[in-house]
Amino acid sequence: MPTIVSYQCPNCEAALSFHPDKGLFHCEYCLSDFTEADLTKREEEKQRKKTEANAQEQARFENELEAYYCPNCGAEVACTGNTVADICCYCHTPVIHRGKLSGEMKPDKIIPFRFDREQAKEAFTNFARKHRFVPKEFRSPSQIEKIQGIYYPFWVTDADTESNLEADGTRVRTWRTGNYRYTETSHYRIERTGEIHFEDITTSALTEADKEMLEGVLPFPSDALQPFSMPYLSGFLTKKRDIPSDSLKGEVHRKMEQYATTLLRGTVHGFNTVNVKDVDVNLYREGWEYALMPLWILVWRDKKGKSYTYAMNGHTGKVWGQLPVHYPKLLAWGGGLAAAILAVATLIGGLLL
Repeated sequence: MPTIVSYQCPNCEAALSFHPDKGLFHCEYCLSDFTEADLTKREEEKQRKKTEANAQEQARFENELEAYYCPNCGAEVACTGNTVADICCYCHTPVIHRGKLSGEMKPDKIIPFRFDREQAKEAFTNFARKHRFVPKEFRSPSQIEKIQGIYYPFWVTDADTESNLEADGTRVRTWRTGNYRYTETSHYRIERTGEIHFEDITTSALTEADKEMLEGVLPFPSDALQPFSMPYLSGFLTKKRDIPSDSLKGEVHRKMEQYATTLLRGTVHGFNTVNVKDVDVNLYREGWEYALMPLWILVWRDKKGKSYTYAMNGHTGKVWGQLPVHYPKLLAWGGGLAAAILAVATLIGGLLL
C-alpha cells in the first residue's frame, strides 16, 4: 500500500503546501513558512512529549494499582487501592498484599460492568435453580456472597486484508435419449478475491487454564469498548495478562483465514460440488489493543478439593459454568422415577388381565 504524507502547520494545524520557488512549506491560513528541517524538528519534539506523557500515565497507572497473590493457588490479581481483597476468588483463601504493581499492563480499552453485584447474584441463583442435582452448598447464601467482579485481559485485533480463495467446482447435467440416461460432469477452477476488514477479533490474554471459561462468555460487543480510564477499576479486581500479543498472532491469523474462507465461499453459487483448495490472507494493516472486559466469577470447591467455576459476562449477562453433581440426590431421583414406572407398569398389567 502506498504511504501518504500530509504536512500540517505547527501553529494552526492547517495543511501546508510546498512552494518550489522558495523551497519552503507555506500555510495559506496563518501565512507562516517552514523549512523541512523545521517540520522534522517539531515533529520529533511532538513525539518526545507524547512518549513522556505516555510514560507518566503508565507510572500513574502502576502507582494506583495494588497487586495481590494467593499463597494457596497462586492466582494473581490487581485492584485499586480502595478495593478490599479479603479472599481469593478462586480458592477462597485469604489473599496477601504484595505492594505496587510492576510491569507494562496499562490497557488501551475497557468494557465497563453493566450488571452490578446484586444482579449477578440473582443471575447465579436463577442459573443454579434450573439444575436440580447440584449440591445445596453450591447455591447457599454464604457461597453466593463470594461472587466477585473481575476484569479479564483480552487482545483486540483489527486488520485489513486482501484475501484469495481457490477451489474446484463441478456442475452435473443429466438427460435421457430413448432408453439411455446420460450424465455430463463439467469441472471448473474457481477463484475469488476480496478486500476484507476484520474488526475487533477478541482473544484471551491468559493461559489455557482460564481460556475455556473466557471463550465461553464471549462475545463482548465491540460498541461497548471505551478508552481506558482508571475509575472503572474501582471496586473490582483485575487479572494480569500473561500472554504477549506476538505469541497469539498465529491463532488470530488462523481465525482470519477461517472467516475469510466462510465469506469468500459464500459468494460461490451454481455448482453441484465445491472443494476449497487454498485460502490466502494477505495482511496490509494490523492493529492490536490491550483491553479489559468484565466478568462475575464464583468458584466452589467440594470436599475433595475439586474446583467448579461459574462465570457471567458482566456486560451481556451470558453464562458459562462447571456444575457439580450431588450423586445421592441424583440416585434418589432415579430410584423414585424407577418406582413410579414400575407402579404404572403394574397397574397397566393388572388392567389387561
